[in-house]
Amino acid sequence: MTVERLQKVIAARGLASRRQAEVMIVQGRVKVNGILVTELGTKVDPLTDEIQVDGKLLSARKEPLYLLLYKPIGYVTTMSDPQHRPIVSDLLTGIDTRLYPVGRLDINSSGLLFCTNDGELAHRMMHPRYKLTKYYRVTVTGRISEADLKHLREGVDLDDGFSKPEQVTIKKFTATTTELEIVLLEGRNRQVRRMLAAVNYSVQKLVRTQIGFLRLGSLLKGKYRFLQPREVTRLRRLVGLS
Repeated sequence: MTVERLQKVIAARGLASRRQAEVMIVQGRVKVNGILVTELGTKVDPLTDEIQVDGKLLSARKEPLYLLLYKPIGYVTTMSDPQHRPIVSDLLTGIDTRLYPVGRLDINSSGLLFCTNDGELAHRMMHPRYKLTKYYRVTVTGRISEADLKHLREGVDLDDGFSKPEQVTIKKFTATTTELEIVLLEGRNRQVRRMLAAVNYSVQKLVRTQIGFLRLGSLLKGKYRFLQPREVTRLRRLVGLS
């Protein structure tokens, strides 16, 4: 018999990320063999134990899928939206497996999103331990000064803690704007916009161009592509998975 943590099994079946599965367990939404389970340390046998989430039997593990999506402006990075705005899953045409975006881009930002039903991989990609870099190409109003650039590079205080980029590079000046590349290890809500606001610059355009070694490349807005097997292998190794 092989036992695994309950939240890991739920994530592996593609129902949710591991973090979301932990919330489901604590909220009392999960039963194992008919018994309500709320302890995160609970272990189960994925082959023999019957697991129910919200009263529905957990289906067998689905074939893992991994894809890159170029999210356009105007789409919400979620699988449902109470305000009925366009959501990123609307762009995943032809895919009948439920996929989850890893990390977020706000509705006014565009760029690279990684989507998968591999909950363990998603969990590790979002964990700061694995230091997965994210690259952003940002256009701000005005010509950024050397003093403000130095301040940004040294880090700024935000309402949810100190934020220091890995790298900030000026890519282009115009008479009225500055184009920057900002590299982060974290993925906090609207982090890039808030960092720039902290040094008094307004963002005109924000595009995430890269996650780790995965790049937008020639991908068109609103389109997606599946990862190649060698990319999946490299990504999994990057976050400590075989």
